Amino acid sequence: MNIEEFKSELLKLNINLSQEKLAKLEKFYELLITWNEKINLTTITDKEEVYLKHFYDSLTLIKAIDLTKDLKLLDVGTGAGFPGIVLKIVFPNLKITLLDATSKRINYLNEIIKELDLKEIETECTRIEDYSRINKDKYDVVVARAVAHLGILIETIMPTVKVNGYFIAMKANVLNEIAESNKILNQIGARIIQCEEFVLPKEDSLRTLVKIQKMTETPLEFPRRFDKIKKDYLKNK
Repeated sequence: MNIEEFKSELLKLNINLSQEKLAKLEKFYELLITWNEKINLTTITDKEEVYLKHFYDSLTLIKAIDLTKDLKLLDVGTGAGFPGIVLKIVFPNLKITLLDATSKRINYLNEIIKELDLKEIETECTRIEDYSRINKDKYDVVVARAVAHLGILIETIMPTVKVNGYFIAMKANVLNEIAESNKILNQIGARIIQCEEFVLPKEDSLRTLVKIQKMTETPLEFPRRFDKIKKDYLKNK
């Protein structure tokens, strides 16, 4: 996906990028490639593939939530900064927390934030199951892109979501995981309200946005210890 194709496809999502935002995305790409030589961030380094599979893919979140609103958003397992950094560049109104358990990635993300002069964005170096125990009912929206089994994500993430707020899982084929997550959805007081399937332009690979609304306060026993959570969902994997 070249720059013109990128801009054209974003217009279909009602995203019209200014030259300033395009320049920041370009600088982000250059910094990503430079840092990728030092630490393992992504196997995708070709510019057109990064714009398609990382930048455009991150922005498809707008299919599930109005990102022009002043939302407090948590990006779980952000890794190289997808979708969080891209969202912040394109939608500076968002207040974003980037969460990752690897200190090298957090150091990289802090440098990206500094180099791009991004405001109202912070980083947290910890695991989500630990973070959620002390940050309950904090975010309007929480997003996780290709991180873990949906059931694991629901249990570890939903405590951080405000009542009536949303967790949006960005995944590929997720039908089996949805079926395996019905029990925890009921236990934790949440429900799937949207399941948006689409394909990426040019390569037609499947993507799914699973939008889950928090209906009630999370019971105090959640999240459980991670070894117990993992056992429920990975026993047959």
